[in-house]
Amino acid sequence: MGSHKDRLKDLTGSDSANRDSTSSVDPLPEPSTQPGRDGLAAILARPARALVALDFDGTLAPIVPDPEKARAHPDALPALAALAPQVAAVAVITGRPADVAVRYGGFAGVPGLEHLVVLGHYGAERWDAVSGEVTAPDPHPGVATVRAELPGVLDASGAGQGTWIEDKGHALAVHTRRAADPQGTFDALREPLTDLATRNGLIVEPGRMVLELRPPGMDKGVALTEYARTLGAESVLYAGDDLGDLPAYAAIDKLRSDGTPGLLVCSGSEEVTELSERADVVVDGPEGVVRLLRAIADRAS
Repeated sequence: MGSHKDRLKDLTGSDSANRDSTSSVDPLPEPSTQPGRDGLAAILARPARALVALDFDGTLAPIVPDPEKARAHPDALPALAALAPQVAAVAVITGRPADVAVRYGGFAGVPGLEHLVVLGHYGAERWDAVSGEVTAPDPHPGVATVRAELPGVLDASGAGQGTWIEDKGHALAVHTRRAADPQGTFDALREPLTDLATRNGLIVEPGRMVLELRPPGMDKGVALTEYARTLGAESVLYAGDDLGDLPAYAAIDKLRSDGTPGLLVCSGSEEVTELSERADVVVDGPEGVVRLLRAIADRAS
């Protein structure tokens, strides 16, 4: 049977897990705010009581024109496997179905990630690596109605070629990145999709060239807060890249105000500036997130 490092290389196609022990340690960025510095210090002081929570698309996986082809950065699994045994838990919080994030991330069966949790559909679903099972409630009844009406709404709105629907089971997403005019199509669809969602008891969550119609009360902030409290985390890191991550940012702010140190990380994007303006640390996309995870793992070990 291959070694832990060989297993990671086979899974990721990368030999980053085989970095020579004499190679330089990844630099640890200095948070730009005092709460961020306090959060990082708390994580490093007691890593075994820290929760590391991460978005998937744009944070662990590069953004691609076709979301079905999104895959975790090739160095993400080795970094996560190095970090996870050092901390209380690693959680991936995503709008995708949990099983899809697990497949695209390659998270199943990775040594070191036995206790990874994927909170899919903004926390409505949960996958645990230790069991390999997904638990989820029944879908909101409005989703079925929206699923049936959405193609007609897009046709009536004049959505052109390249606009497509992603069915997430508990939610539906309309992508415009492949349209001839991605931003113009995105803007034109916001009102009719909001009307459709409202009539069926759903809300619209805008993202990077995507409009998601989903039930209210499902957001990354709720998922993060509930999991952190269940875990009894004494410090929390959250990394994201898009508007859907703002509720998680707000959750970190609330945890801080309640006495739990936290670190806000932005996986940098020129498309979304709201996160970078609020983050304690801004890194260069998924590659930068990987370097940060490795740096924390190096110092926590």
